[in-house]
Amino acid sequence: MIRNILVLTFNDLLIAIKNKAIYLIIFIPFFVFISLNFIDKPNADSSPLEIGFIQHEAYAPAIIDSVAAAEQVITMTWIQNEQEGKTLLKEKKIDGILLRNKNAPDSLTLLVLKKESLHTIVIVESFLALQKAAEGNRDAWIADIEALYAGGIQRQTLPTWILMIVLLIGFIILPAQVAEEKEKKLILALLQTPINEFEWLLAKTLTGMVLTMVAVLILHLLGGFGVVDLTGYIAFIAVGGFCFSAYGVFLGFLCRNQASARTLGVVFYLPHLLPSALSDFSQQLSSIAPLLPSYQFYGPLRAILLEDGTMANLSFEWSYLLLVGTLTFFFSYLLMKRRWLMK
Repeated sequence: MIRNILVLTFNDLLIAIKNKAIYLIIFIPFFVFISLNFIDKPNADSSPLEIGFIQHEAYAPAIIDSVAAAEQVITMTWIQNEQEGKTLLKEKKIDGILLRNKNAPDSLTLLVLKKESLHTIVIVESFLALQKAAEGNRDAWIADIEALYAGGIQRQTLPTWILMIVLLIGFIILPAQVAEEKEKKLILALLQTPINEFEWLLAKTLTGMVLTMVAVLILHLLGGFGVVDLTGYIAFIAVGGFCFSAYGVFLGFLCRNQASARTLGVVFYLPHLLPSALSDFSQQLSSIAPLLPSYQFYGPLRAILLEDGTMANLSFEWSYLLLVGTLTFFFSYLLMKRRWLMK
């Protein structure tokens, strides 16, 4: 059984090379690496800035009065403590938090999601304008800026690129490959040999997992990105690869030919990619995205890569992905048993 699975997996990898699909797995990490070096900064929006102020904190009266008078530019949100503020900051309900500066008691520290962004510059310039209007050319109220997520723009966008690669393999490459084998009656031919349905499905799913791991490895090597919990990270990538590879094989069985498989793949690819990837910038998408399997993969990726999270704290997410992968694997097996669908 193991020999059959390994032979089929090797055969699938050779087919991927023959069909030029493997070139996508190599090209995308290079494209991401080059793009990140020329990436444009996002424009800050014109809506009022939501800034968190901690209750019972001794802010200077001039700061409170100036912010209250400029409600069209900055809106104050009172929070109980710093931890509550970080939670609101992650949920995109506020744009920053003003904390007491430990090194300079008369000044403040601004805590934001991303330090290297125009949005942060807008916040600092807004407070600088208020400070000059209230006190003239004195020392700025904000003496330091801290980011909730460590690392530059390259590392902060890494979870999005990994999500894109995993979904590309699961929803574009694998469905087309399965549909091609159905269209050319290759599956029926293989089932006439000692190979059974379970072995074929396991080999196909393993192919998707191997392609996923190779693409993620290339991306890390090119960017020089490190991970604190390497073992947990590899295990989670493997679980995600299994989930979306099994998902993609199932979609391939729903199609009669390669053209329909590519169309169906894109139909599933974009709704899974965009809400999860854009949830960082939209509060509404943050409430919709958790309904998708892709977000249960994307959220933990961000926690592991940006917050030094561990696999032990992600039991619900990896269990959810494992369940979705197992269900789609089982549905594919049921479809394979009905061999008239391959004709």
